Amino acid sequence: MPNAAALAHIPHMPPKPLVGHTLDLLKDAYGLHGQSIARCGPVYKIKLLGEWRVSLGGADALEFILGDTDGLFSNKGGWEMLDVLFGGGLMLRDFGDHRAHRRIMQSAFRKPVMDAYRDSMAKALDQLIAAWPQDQPFAFFPAIKVMTLQMGAAVFMGLPLDDPRVPRLNKAFQDEVAASLGVIRKPLPFTKLRRGTKARAYLRETFRQMIPERRQNGGDDFFSQMCQAHDEDGNSWTDDEIVDHFNFLLMAAHDTTAASLTKMIWAAGTYPDWQDRMIAEGDALGDAPLDDAALASLTATDRVFREALRLLPPVPFIPRKATRDFTFNGVNVPAGTWVTAAPGMVLRADEHWTNPAAFDPDRFSPNRAEDQSHRYAWAPFGGGAHKCIGLHFATMQVKVFMTLLLRRYRVALAQEGATDWQTVPIPQPKGGLPIRLARR
Repeated sequence: MPNAAALAHIPHMPPKPLVGHTLDLLKDAYGLHGQSIARCGPVYKIKLLGEWRVSLGGADALEFILGDTDGLFSNKGGWEMLDVLFGGGLMLRDFGDHRAHRRIMQSAFRKPVMDAYRDSMAKALDQLIAAWPQDQPFAFFPAIKVMTLQMGAAVFMGLPLDDPRVPRLNKAFQDEVAASLGVIRKPLPFTKLRRGTKARAYLRETFRQMIPERRQNGGDDFFSQMCQAHDEDGNSWTDDEIVDHFNFLLMAAHDTTAASLTKMIWAAGTYPDWQDRMIAEGDALGDAPLDDAALASLTATDRVFREALRLLPPVPFIPRKATRDFTFNGVNVPAGTWVTAAPGMVLRADEHWTNPAAFDPDRFSPNRAEDQSHRYAWAPFGGGAHKCIGLHFATMQVKVFMTLLLRRYRVALAQEGATDWQTVPIPQPKGGLPIRLARR
């Protein structure tokens, strides 16, 4: 890592003693980055957990970092804090190694496989949604986190919803995710990281025991597809690589989907006219299967989803580590520097969006197409070689969930006043977003 002197020429907001900007970032990440850009320009630094990180602001910076045509930025280095729990996952690989593994994983996202995921997902979701309470308040965010874990067992692992292994698997996964956010980064007794590393060991061993049968017999779930995945040259994964990729995939799919659906439910409850539009287009499908054509017809749901991701992207600030010295906007940045791309700031920037603080899904309509002002104006799924491989799966899951939910119920917020959102490290509503479901 470069020392402080090597980064002294890069401006910054005044840090607090000892903690630097860490508390400011946790309190209001968008505010800290916005003030930094206003006072320091598009290249500035932030002191987080005792280390300086250089941020590059604007859509051109996103293209420069995420597109990375010159191989300047290590994804693995940027996310090294996750390595102890999710090491070996696709996001924690770089350059040629990453490309080779991504080519193999693509076979788990082929259209026939996606069709099977969708059918399995719809069946499981219909059953899970029917079990939710009616006409009484409950906190949506913890409920959807539980549901996405249950979905993980069905769609990702091919296990029945009532399989006796599911509760322990879900608890281990929750411990693993909680540990990734822990402040203490050594697995000391009684720490989140100790619980997380024990959970990782249990999950890996459970996955490993499933591999021989899934290699032989296959299945329509993600894990079976990953056990049989290969690229066009016939290259496949070792057992260790399968468990590493699957362990990471569960984490990546769980939190991002839960956060996105929570924002959509908030939108449905806050803007009844948009809920009416989503209900109408779902009702127009009747009882027809939710195939590709049906999901493509859900234009209002798609716009609400895009606007939800614009206002609350799952990963608003993306870390990388510079592999070599580079220059951006005339500012030299040395090799080894942690570098931050800020899609969350671009998603709220005046130069790309009309009244960006407003909830306005029609900004994605063909006649406005505000997301087309720059190829990185709307990049909640990242971009370049590391663009989220599951973006189409996530979109499919959101549309299926919203259609099945709104076929049964109307959604109302159960708490008056504005909803306060925590934006980092995992976007979520403070208070859990209490809602009430009423049978239609």
